[in-house]
Amino acid sequence: MSELAYLDGPRGDRLAYVYTAGKAPCVVFLSGYRSDMEGTKAVHLESWAKSRGQAFLRLDYSGHGQSGGVFEEGCIGDWAADAAAVIRAVAPGPVVLVGSSMGGWIASILSQRLQVAGFVGIAAAPDFTEDGFWAGFDEEQRRKVIEEGGVELPSAYEDPYVVTKKLIEDGRDNLVLRSPLPMTWPVRLLQGTEDEAVSRETALRLLDHIAGEDVRLTLVKGADHRFSDPACLTMIETAIQEVSPL
Repeated sequence: MSELAYLDGPRGDRLAYVYTAGKAPCVVFLSGYRSDMEGTKAVHLESWAKSRGQAFLRLDYSGHGQSGGVFEEGCIGDWAADAAAVIRAVAPGPVVLVGSSMGGWIASILSQRLQVAGFVGIAAAPDFTEDGFWAGFDEEQRRKVIEEGGVELPSAYEDPYVVTKKLIEDGRDNLVLRSPLPMTWPVRLLQGTEDEAVSRETALRLLDHIAGEDVRLTLVKGADHRFSDPACLTMIETAIQEVSPL
């Protein structure tokens, strides 16, 4: 396995990443909200890319995983800047962005800033702070965000977490479904029908919004938000091969 490394991020946080050298384009895995680079998909794809001889990069945003910083102090714009800093330092050439959940939103942002060879979205969740959190909040929850700076929400997987005013306001500055989103490279979107965190409507909206000539969405019946059983992992591998044939 490749070794854990660090670099100083744009706000001074120590950012953790693991890079495996190989053929270009480098595959960059961007994890989800409150997730990290030690997840099943990231580690599996690293091993798969290595067997294929393709370069691979996984990383932790500030406040996530093994990176420094406080999660509640972060936001979409900060995490996108973190990812961009690591990519530019480690894999500056054209990259294949593989974004899981929030990572799909961050990949969409970075696709307009970096040299990109392909994009694979796995249960991509663009604009979720506005269309998910804020749209779903009741009047009291919105009041807490505005007046108290945040609201605590339960989690189906871990301890409760706080959605901050900063996250909501910064999310509005980084929305990707309200403005043009050109992608001149191959795009593959993968979405489970039993995903309780990201709806198939979101996947269809992203499909319709991306401006490109080679954009495809695959709906997988029965797959959930984790999208990490053996069959789903194979689908991700196939999608990466389609957007970056070696």
